[in-house]
Amino acid sequence: MVPQRSIFSLILVLLATFLISCGSPSVAAAPPTYTPAQVAKIQEYVPDIQVVRDRSEELKSLIQKGEWINVGNFIHGPITEARLNMTYVIPNLLPQDQPKARQITRDLLSHLVKIDQAATVGNTSLALSNYKETVADFEKFLQLVPESSN
Repeated sequence: MVPQRSIFSLILVLLATFLISCGSPSVAAAPPTYTPAQVAKIQEYVPDIQVVRDRSEELKSLIQKGEWINVGNFIHGPITEARLNMTYVIPNLLPQDQPKARQITRDLLSHLVKIDQAATVGNTSLALSNYKETVADFEKFLQLVPESSN
């Protein structure tokens, strides 16, 4: 009877060891972070976006003065260039931030189109309301961008 107990005990130990080894502890995955290369790539474009955001008061002034040709020039010049830079930044953002950034750039485009349409008919109030949304879009986008590691 003793040999049967020891064999039975051995089987139970092996079974317990097998079951314990099959279950793995839940390892918390580290949150995604930016690589230095991604930050460097993003920082190539961010200053140009910030310059246009900082120049947004010029657009407001042009709208208030009713200088519609210059409003169109500003939209199709510096702001369009900044929007292009934003599209270059998006693939380098964290995966969870990319859909938000894409939506912000779509919203920005929509607001720019509305400003352009308002400029065509000389509607100052519509242009100013979409100007405010445009500035907000720039701010939301820049909040998604990582800080420079300098």
